[in-house]
Amino acid sequence: MKPIRLRADVLAGLTTSFALLPECIAFALVAHLNPLMGLYGAFIICTLTALFGGRPGMVSGAAGSMAVVIVALVVQHGVQYLLATVLLGGLIMMAFGLLRLGKLVRMVPHPVMLGFVNGLAIIIALAQLEHFKSGEHWLSGTPLYLMTGLVLLTMAIVYILPRLTKAVPPALVAILGVGLLVYLFGLPSRTLGDMAHIAGGLPTFAMPDIAWSLETLRIIAPYAILMAMVGLLETLLTLNLTDEITETRGYPDRECVALGAANMVSGAFGGMGGCAMIGQTVINLSSGGRGRLSGVVAGVLILLFILFLSPLIERIPLAALVGVMFVVSQQTFAWASLRVINKVPLHDVLVIIAVTTITVFTDLATAVLCGIIIAALNFAWQQARELYADEHLEADGSKLYRLHGTLFFASTTPFLNQFDPANDPAKVTLDCRHLSFVDYSAIAALKTLRERYAKAGKHLQVFHLSERCKKLLKRAGVDHD
Repeated sequence: MKPIRLRADVLAGLTTSFALLPECIAFALVAHLNPLMGLYGAFIICTLTALFGGRPGMVSGAAGSMAVVIVALVVQHGVQYLLATVLLGGLIMMAFGLLRLGKLVRMVPHPVMLGFVNGLAIIIALAQLEHFKSGEHWLSGTPLYLMTGLVLLTMAIVYILPRLTKAVPPALVAILGVGLLVYLFGLPSRTLGDMAHIAGGLPTFAMPDIAWSLETLRIIAPYAILMAMVGLLETLLTLNLTDEITETRGYPDRECVALGAANMVSGAFGGMGGCAMIGQTVINLSSGGRGRLSGVVAGVLILLFILFLSPLIERIPLAALVGVMFVVSQQTFAWASLRVINKVPLHDVLVIIAVTTITVFTDLATAVLCGIIIAALNFAWQQARELYADEHLEADGSKLYRLHGTLFFASTTPFLNQFDPANDPAKVTLDCRHLSFVDYSAIAALKTLRERYAKAGKHLQVFHLSERCKKLLKRAGVDHD
């Protein structure tokens, strides 16, 4: 590795580690867990996916989407059941990758991707507003002005520094600079230590202390499946985004296997489950992190913070981290999606808005699923409208129909409406050279058409079926001669 590339990855990893800390602590608290479980999970998952995953430059850790999924489990059954769930969820992720199902991410339309990115950008920004509260009440007076000023100063440094020099990541300079300012002037700003104390030892291996039985499996399986699906979905979509930013190609199946293995190790060592984190990934990439080393540095530094550097790290002002995350939110949001509103079909605009809104108010998995369903229904509707027929009378008095389009469940009615068995001549020919049969509904439609002509005492001949169509009809027992 070239010295310049090495330096860039190390500095990017250092910057990313600072951004990982408050997020992982906050997500652990959301899930009613010890903050160290979030940090152990971040160390293990970030390091292992960086070393063995299929997308260098992408950062994984104890993600908020995973934390939300497991809150009810922790409250009802306790931490040990959570660790067992993380183990099972990791196993499901590994199986997903080994079965080479990562390619299914291709089924996610681009408008859904834009909605996903926009929704997460809004969530990242809204999450920072919690730091403007003291308990249940919003800050006011001097504390509010100080917090706002430091946040704006951090954002200004991040935006302005790249115009002066690109030798160091601007987010790193902003965090350290604002931290030094607060320390030297003794400003009464809230720090990372106000969220939680992060001092601890090395994570220790211990299998979950639960009864391994079918009853236990019944409890943890639904949470494990949901955790795996949410984690895989967020990871694969973040991988796609990273591919676009870096203009390189990642390997989704390898990433799924590495993520699953990392979750299993995390569960075995007392850590939370996790997946790719879009905010931290954007920080890493914008700081120059492109190789595996940046993720490894970020993960290992989390452990060093826990073991040796907690007194210093706990002094980092929350305002500096909040400012960086606001910038990340702004950089993550796909502003281009606003500029194309009047240039793309209305249904694509609706998909972007729907996925963005559902992501903010529910969860990522529901949002993406809804987006795919909306896009699929629209595609089916558009394809059904594309079906049409050319018709004309032949010299021998017969009638020829030449069909164009795709015959499937949504287009069977338009297909049947093209014909007029009552008024057509005794001999009718159907040319399927430009017609594709897709599903059983298509076969049933052809069978219905034959029956209509037979009932009218007329003969329908079908020509130029593709080999695939012939096989479909033969398997269904429908005569196509």
